[in-house]
Amino acid sequence: MGPERLVALALPRSAELVVALLAILKAGGAYLPLDPDYPASRLQYMLDDARPCCVLTTPGTLPTAVAAACAGLGIPELALDGPSPSPEPEPEPEPSPEPLPGRAVPGNAAYVIYTSGSTGNPKGVVVTHRNVVRLFGATREQFGFGPRDVWTLFHSYAFDFSVWELWGALLHGGRLVVVPFEVSRTPAEFCELLAREQVTVLNQTPSAFYQLVQADRERPSGAPPLTLRRVVFGGEALDPARVAPWYDRHPEDAPVLVNMYGITETTVHVSQLALTRDHPGPHGGSLVGRGLPDLRVQLLDQALRPVPPGVPGEVYVAGPGLARGYLGRPGLTALRFVADPAGADGARMYRTGDVARWLRGGSWSSSAAPTTR
Repeated sequence: MGPERLVALALPRSAELVVALLAILKAGGAYLPLDPDYPASRLQYMLDDARPCCVLTTPGTLPTAVAAACAGLGIPELALDGPSPSPEPEPEPEPSPEPLPGRAVPGNAAYVIYTSGSTGNPKGVVVTHRNVVRLFGATREQFGFGPRDVWTLFHSYAFDFSVWELWGALLHGGRLVVVPFEVSRTPAEFCELLAREQVTVLNQTPSAFYQLVQADRERPSGAPPLTLRRVVFGGEALDPARVAPWYDRHPEDAPVLVNMYGITETTVHVSQLALTRDHPGPHGGSLVGRGLPDLRVQLLDQALRPVPPGVPGEVYVAGPGLARGYLGRPGLTALRFVADPAGADGARMYRTGDVARWLRGGSWSSSAAPTTR
C-alpha cells in the first residue's frame, strides 16, 4: 500500500468504516467507497473501471455477484472480521528488494468517488488530500467549526456529501455520530437521535430536511431540545417555501440554515448562502449564494464570454477546489476541465453543465447569487 493505490471498501455504516478509511489514508493510499446497497451492476462496473488492489469488507456484506466479479478480476477480498488466523506461526517472508512505498503528499489522491451516471456511465473523480483540506480552510471563518461540535454521518459514504460530514468532524477534533441506515430513513427516530446526541452540525439534502421539519413539528411537548447551530443543505435544489415552517419553531440563528451548491468534481461545495426567515423567501428558484473565498465562479455563454445579470449562462468554476480529473479518462478530463483564459498559465476551470443567472436589484441583490435551473 502506498500513494496512488486504491483500496475499495464495501462496509456497512459503523465505527469500523471510519477506522478503515483512516487506515487507508494513514498507509498513504486512497479509498474507493462501494455502498453495499447500490445495484450489483454499478458495483461491478466501478470495480472493473477502477481495479483497486483489494476490497475491505465483512463476511456476507458484498453481494454474491460482486464477490464473483472481484474473483474474476483478481481483486482480493479482505474481511475485517473474518476467521481468526491459524495459530501456527508462519515463516518470515524474504526481504523484498523493492523499496517501501513513499508517504502520501498533498497532491496524492485521497479518494475516488463515482458520479451518479445520470449523463452516461459513472465516472471516477480523483480528489486529492490538498483539495479536502483547503475546503475546510475556505469555510472556517464563516462556520467556526471546532472540537465541541457534534456531526452526523447521515449520507452514504459513496456520496461526496459524506466527505464534508466525516472529515469536517475529524479535522476539527469534533465528535462524529454514525447514523444507522434505518434511522436515516425514519425522520422521527433521526430527530430524536439529534436531540439525544446533542448534534450541532447537520448536513442534509433538502428532500431529507423537509421530512425532518415535519418530524420536528410532531415532537411531543417537553421533548429534549435540539442543539443544532448549523444546518447545511446540498446535493439538490432547495425550495425556500418548504423550509419556511422550520422558523415557526426555531429562531433564525439557532440554527443558521445555509444553502450550498457544489459537485463532486469541485470537492463537495462551491458556494454558500445563509438563509433567514425572509431571505431568500418563497420566490421560486434555487439560490446558491456567493462562491467560496478561494474559488471563482463564472457564468459564460457558448463563446466563453461572461453573461450580464439576468441572462442564463453555464456555470464554470476555477480555483484550488478542482479535482485532479477522471480516473483513467484523460480525454474526458480535458473536455470538462478546460483552460481558464482569465487565469495564470496552466490554470483550469471546470465546466459544470449547470445553467444559472446572476440576480440584479430587488430583495436578492446583495447576494449576487447565481440561480440553478
